[in-house]
Amino acid sequence: MVEKLKGYLKKYFSNGPKAMYIYLTLIVLIVCVVLISSARKTITVSIDGKDKKIMTLSSTYRSALSNNGITVGPKDKTTVSLDNKVENDSKISIKRAVNVQVAVDGKKLDIKSAEDNIEKMLQAEKITIHQSDKIYPKKDSTVKEGLMIVVTRVETKDIKEVKPLDYNTVVKKDEDIEQGNNKVVQEGKAGEKETLTRVVYENGKEISRKVISETVKKQPVQKIIAMGALNVYTPSRGTRIPYTTAMRMRATGYTSDYESTGKSPGDPYFGITATGTVAKRSVGSYSSVAVDPRVIPLGTKLYIEGYGYAIAEDTGGAIKGDRVDLFFDSNSEANNWGVRWVNVYLVK
Repeated sequence: MVEKLKGYLKKYFSNGPKAMYIYLTLIVLIVCVVLISSARKTITVSIDGKDKKIMTLSSTYRSALSNNGITVGPKDKTTVSLDNKVENDSKISIKRAVNVQVAVDGKKLDIKSAEDNIEKMLQAEKITIHQSDKIYPKKDSTVKEGLMIVVTRVETKDIKEVKPLDYNTVVKKDEDIEQGNNKVVQEGKAGEKETLTRVVYENGKEISRKVISETVKKQPVQKIIAMGALNVYTPSRGTRIPYTTAMRMRATGYTSDYESTGKSPGDPYFGITATGTVAKRSVGSYSSVAVDPRVIPLGTKLYIEGYGYAIAEDTGGAIKGDRVDLFFDSNSEANNWGVRWVNVYLVK
């Protein structure tokens, strides 16, 4: 094209200096037009999904956009670097940053962001998120104008504590101790247990506490108390008589004579009890009495109201069940006793 123009100009402007000047001027203009035409580029600018075509002579996208009145904010995102060289028929997309608010660590941050979702926005803003933290809305939620994001810091602590382990108190009956009296046989000692408790905090405030494990480090020693189970009978004269069992029995009196035993003096068994002892009446000591061995075993020591201490040494054909026959030295004493209902205590 330029060669054709040169030929045309030579044909009509070949005479004189003035013609040559015009000729050169036109050549320069033509070259400029050609250069400008070749330097001009058409690009598509997409802003938030809306396309617009612009023509530019600028070498970079930054100047091309600026010369066309298109501003790019510091938080806006572009698909092509603004400092890249402009290519004809290329496309650059701009995503405008939107205003969002982030509540985190006791602060409310006003942020502009063009990131796709909350997770990328927090990363871009260098807001550290730990795995246990809670984010609302969810991390994959789209960032949009006016969005309010809440980051809740979640912290878990495991606390070890050594606590006392209470001991048990065991009470055992002891028939060697009078009723109403107790004796500490073994002092109790507290044990120790290690407790592992998991505490969860949200933004520094405790929201839950749960015992994860308990380990006994030292076993407790139980306290043992002997509780008096021994019965004590106290006659009117003040003697304290320990006993195991009390019975209400019909008491009669007997002697060694024939009327009571069917034996007379001279009989080798005269005055001899069923256990082979000599029947006796010992005031202040143990006297002989006859019992039913099925009720009171022979050899058992007794205390009988109104009679005193006795020992079951004898039996009798008529002494059955809840009966006891008391030995006296004379018939007059036996007759004076007569028949009575008395309390009989099995002495311990």
